[in-house]
Amino acid sequence: MKKYLAEMVGTMVLVLMGCGVAVALGCDSTVGVNTASVIGTSMAFGLAVVAMAYTVGGVSGCHINPAITLGCLLTGRISGKDAAMYMLFQVIGAFIGAGILAALVGCDSGLGANALQAGNGITTAQGVIAEIVFTCVFVLVVLGTTDEKKGAGNFAGLAIGLSLILVHLACIYYTGTSVNPARSIAPAVLAGGAALSQLWIFIVGPFVGAAIAACIWKVIGSDCK
Repeated sequence: MKKYLAEMVGTMVLVLMGCGVAVALGCDSTVGVNTASVIGTSMAFGLAVVAMAYTVGGVSGCHINPAITLGCLLTGRISGKDAAMYMLFQVIGAFIGAGILAALVGCDSGLGANALQAGNGITTAQGVIAEIVFTCVFVLVVLGTTDEKKGAGNFAGLAIGLSLILVHLACIYYTGTSVNPARSIAPAVLAGGAALSQLWIFIVGPFVGAAIAACIWKVIGSDCK
């Protein structure tokens, strides 16, 4: 049970800090974005992952993202039961984090919810592709750096957090960057509007991207030459 609670707490912190900074800096599809808000929000999500990796990583592995959990499931690193429970508690944690943020700034703030960046002319197809590609990159980094034989050891959390900053910097222009269904579900449900109607993009895209990353890692990370 402790590992499930660790996933809940970790995801809560990720959503509260990441989405909280997005709201504070105005990095939201409802008001547009600027360079400072993009950089600040990207760093917030990445640093939150680093912080949680070294806080709950020893308990649960610090997935705090259903896409990562799916990648671990498909590569045989976690059981189906644990994967389902991880995802459940990740979503619960996301709702707690988004709920705290809503209590502080109100749902009208948008809560940092993901949505297609209409102001940039992003279409549904482009949004789906962006979420697939950038989630694939992110999950691949996670699978590689946490591999028992080939991974980065104690530096894995830092590498993962830095990669998330990079992914946000590249993807915010298109979708506000999800690459994490739990992070998208809670703010969208509470904020409603376009974020809720487009929520499927931020569930399907990351899961497809994670599955592709798992397939890639099975090929390049295997012991076969």
